Amino acid sequence: MLRVDWLDKQMDKCDLMAEWLYREFGYEFAQQSLSNWQHEFADGQRDGNWKCLIATERDQLLGGATLARNDLSDRPDLGPWLACVFIAPEARCRGLATRLIEGICEHAREEGVTALYLHTHSQSHYYTRLGWEVLERFEAWGKEQCLMSRRL
Repeated sequence: MLRVDWLDKQMDKCDLMAEWLYREFGYEFAQQSLSNWQHEFADGQRDGNWKCLIATERDQLLGGATLARNDLSDRPDLGPWLACVFIAPEARCRGLATRLIEGICEHAREEGVTALYLHTHSQSHYYTRLGWEVLERFEAWGKEQCLMSRRL
């Protein structure tokens, strides 16, 4: 049975989630080791810097999405952020990413957040379908990025 829950309640899955993110978004971690990121991500579950919502099935991690305090160092004026959205390849095309993203948005709304931000280099069309708007385009990590926001 599919289960959606906060990662801080299933910390045994934290290192794997962090590893998936490190491998998928490696260009963002060029200056950081995997073990360093795993430690930062685990700490972020406790201090709220990287609050991750995960999907599991039969106790197997399928993916997650994160509410981050700061996900773009060049834009400390913006936040919080939808970040670290990743679904394992074998679990894709089931609507999990959308469900997790909406879970993050609902949680942020309940916390009094009125807007979320994200950046992506390849999924702007997907996020547009979910109600996100492109604010600007910029260059980072050798790729054109879209800075997007969504009113809650």
